[in-house]
Amino acid sequence: MAGPTTRERGERQQESSGPPLVRRIKRLRLRTIVILAMAVVLVAAGTVWVLYGSSWLRVTRVPVSGTRVLTPAEVRDAAAVPVGAPLASVDTDAIEARMRRKLPRIDTVDVSRSWPHGIELKVTERTPVLLVRKGKNFVEVDHKGVRFATIAQAPKGVPLLRMSVSSSGSAAASLRRFGTDRLVREAVLVAGELPGSVRRRTGTVEVHSYDDIRLELTDGRTVAWGSGENGRAKARTLTALMKAASGARHFDVSVPTAPVSSAS
Repeated sequence: MAGPTTRERGERQQESSGPPLVRRIKRLRLRTIVILAMAVVLVAAGTVWVLYGSSWLRVTRVPVSGTRVLTPAEVRDAAAVPVGAPLASVDTDAIEARMRRKLPRIDTVDVSRSWPHGIELKVTERTPVLLVRKGKNFVEVDHKGVRFATIAQAPKGVPLLRMSVSSSGSAAASLRRFGTDRLVREAVLVAGELPGSVRRRTGTVEVHSYDDIRLELTDGRTVAWGSGENGRAKARTLTALMKAASGARHFDVSVPTAPVSSAS
């Protein structure tokens, strides 16, 4: 058999000098990439196992804060947090939706993960500003007009709504124009704007028409408030007027820039 030619020997000499080094570098880079890829896959698989497959990060605690009338047990029952489930898999939005649906007394709710083992429930309850009588019971209404609870006993410091709209005259026209629901919202608006010291002493918010809403205080004094407009200005005026005319029995702040007080 004939030996390699001069040309073949030259090509082999060239391959033994530069190109093999390049190939070794490429193989080294390829091995490095493969090793890094395997490491990433292993880390990702380990992370998934820790989060979802292991017993290290599972729900064991459901702390509740912010309750006043509701009990923590009621909040937990409504939330139905899947105790024992992987913490990362818990649907916090679904928990919030269940709580809002089952507990209308809740105004705001924050459901958050408390690593490594908790789902924390922070709630803010609605505060009643007005009561609506319903048979022998009372319906609590918050400052947004939301009727959120029916209770058997009226809480102290929350006024009762009384609708005293006449069936004739301007009051009847007001009822036809605005409707009962709008008049109730106006009463809620008024109750929400009352100064704290006045709200605690207000027994009744009485609606005669859209422009004629009155307050009856528990000590027998009365306040002509007018409509629900300019509530903050009326509240400031009423506070000042009650201090200036402490012996008065009737106060009129329907026009807050021209208040009136009288002894009868």
